[in-house]
Amino acid sequence: MDLFLALALQIVYGVSNLALISLGLAIIFGMMRVINLAHGEFIMLGGYTVIVATSHGVNLWFAMLVLAPLVVGLVGVIVERVLIRHLYGRMIDTLLATWGLSLFLIGAVTTIFGPQTTTTISPPIGAVQIGGYGSSGYELFLILITLAAVAGVYAVLRLTKLGLVARATMQRPDMASALGVSTSQVYMLTFGFGSAVAGLAGGLLAPITGVVPTVGAIYIAKAFITVISGGAAILAGTLSASSLLGVVNGVISYATGPTLGEVALLLTAIVIIRIMPQGITGRFFRKSL
Repeated sequence: MDLFLALALQIVYGVSNLALISLGLAIIFGMMRVINLAHGEFIMLGGYTVIVATSHGVNLWFAMLVLAPLVVGLVGVIVERVLIRHLYGRMIDTLLATWGLSLFLIGAVTTIFGPQTTTTISPPIGAVQIGGYGSSGYELFLILITLAAVAGVYAVLRLTKLGLVARATMQRPDMASALGVSTSQVYMLTFGFGSAVAGLAGGLLAPITGVVPTVGAIYIAKAFITVISGGAAILAGTLSASSLLGVVNGVISYATGPTLGEVALLLTAIVIIRIMPQGITGRFFRKSL
């Protein structure tokens, strides 16, 4: 029984990890249809924000939960104003531009901090015992904070005027503009919001994965696989795809090892897209957010 609980906790953590790294991309790609290949680097910037802030005496919790999303959100706003705003509706151009941005961010961070980060962050919560098995208390915290992040994004998009205007603008920008909505500002704020969520993910994951300039490569493929497998619905798609892929990855990793677990995750995503080209929410949860 203890083994089952410990394994279940690891699987739930894997699901929450996928959801956390994919949530910001779901907003930017799912709502705005912007292929942001720099998403992994936005997560990386969140991690570096935490490292720089804590090395200057800032409280770790404040750095992870407040500074990381604020800094990366501001970077996202600048990127949208300088680069992305000129490329809406030009998907290939956006892909190439954000790929170049990804390379630029990796090069800039490598130049400033070096190829390896000497400062490491220890998880602020120690191990917890589940019967005869030990598990990370910080991973349990990440599960809870992922649920809170999903609930927060849902509240913003569903319950606030800004969320309503943003969703309406993404669906019918011509109608929104005719009604007096500044679509340019809505696009800017939406891109910044998605970037801030990515920064939050990077800040929270820094104590577990560590931070190096190329760490974004670990996240970008999984994030895109999850979002595409989930389909058009931002939250329902991300949660459903994260749950399915995370369970498959966790079970196969436990049975055979992490390498085959990653292979199983990719194969499952391929099967999902082959059977459901519009993603999970193209067939199920069609009216969900």
